[in-house]
Amino acid sequence: MDRSRADDTPGGPRSVETLDHDELAVLTREHLLAGHVIDRAGMPVVIPHGVDVMRDVAIDEWMGASPVYSKRMQQLLGFEGDTVEVAMKGFQLDIGSPLEFMDFRLAVQDDHHATFHLDHCGALMDVEPMGDDYVVAMCHHIEDPTFDATGWATNPRMRMRPVHRPPRTPADRHPHCAWTVTIDETLDPTPTPELALVVGGSEAARVPLPVITDPLDDGFVDYRRPLDPELRHEDFATGALRAIIDEVDLQGHLLAQSFARAVGERLTPEETADAVVRQFIGIAGWTAERLVRAFGLGSELVDVATVFELHPAFRPRTYVDWSVEVEDDRVDLRLGDCPALHEVGFASWISELRAGRSEPLSAIATAVDPYSAVRLEGPGHWSVTRTDVRSEERPEVLVTKFSTATTFRFKE
Repeated sequence: MDRSRADDTPGGPRSVETLDHDELAVLTREHLLAGHVIDRAGMPVVIPHGVDVMRDVAIDEWMGASPVYSKRMQQLLGFEGDTVEVAMKGFQLDIGSPLEFMDFRLAVQDDHHATFHLDHCGALMDVEPMGDDYVVAMCHHIEDPTFDATGWATNPRMRMRPVHRPPRTPADRHPHCAWTVTIDETLDPTPTPELALVVGGSEAARVPLPVITDPLDDGFVDYRRPLDPELRHEDFATGALRAIIDEVDLQGHLLAQSFARAVGERLTPEETADAVVRQFIGIAGWTAERLVRAFGLGSELVDVATVFELHPAFRPRTYVDWSVEVEDDRVDLRLGDCPALHEVGFASWISELRAGRSEPLSAIATAVDPYSAVRLEGPGHWSVTRTDVRSEERPEVLVTKFSTATTFRFKE
């Protein structure tokens, strides 16, 4: 029997453990961008309930997740503190602001003052064609509380205020927006975001930080040095990149969880579970297609297996127990007992998958090879085989492709 495991067999599927330094930097960029687009995959589900509902869900979604994961990344890379520089470093490693797609240009004046502007805002490019109502909802109503919530993780007296922001006047104004960042000790602290307290008590938030072990001297293992406005992911060492990828992927789970909780406060349990699955389908297939392009993959079974190995939805392995094997003429996928299955109070991607909603797996497989078919073999066990029937792309993936991130190319 020909059995290939991603972590130990030459010619088998590639994995985070087998990628080299530069490939890990590529994967870091792709996972940050995928984390950002989780929001895009979810918003079409709630837009039919009105722009106001979409806006409020987005506010709660980011306010619930970003304070939790911001603090974790600070701890991982050793740049904790209460200065504006800490928050600016966090922006560079946040799914809310993936480098280049959200081209934050950061400058620190002192411990209490910083500025930033966006030379390119991919989020604006996504909503600007939808009209000023959507632009105002994102750039005013959503940004004001969520920026302060992100700042709260560093210093509750930090405030981020616009110098100018969209709607753009004139229509091609650059930079897209500009902001000041100030810590004013005379201000009352920003209240702790209520949903962040709930998300902070989740199984995901309690996953231990990765341990950075790196025998290779090929980059930094922390971010204790001063803010680097031109930071490149290649600047980090191999071991640090693997740890960063794990944290970025956990950011995605925390954001999806926050989305589910926010939707659950507004829709029925059945509607919420359906919204979570549709969000998962959209981002699952969208990310798979990006990974195929980023790593020059084909449509063989080993390529299907590689995408299932590298996909952020099934990482970090300390949160999602996920295994991928190529066996004869199929790919075996297995989900084991893990913290992701023990979350309470909301429907999650992984709990819905375990409950039998395997459409996200089909979206991933067919993004690599449209002739792939996913079959449920038993609880937590699926197989992927090649058929003679070509599957149509799922509508949730097509809607997610509305984002300009779909065709975005990293250029440094």
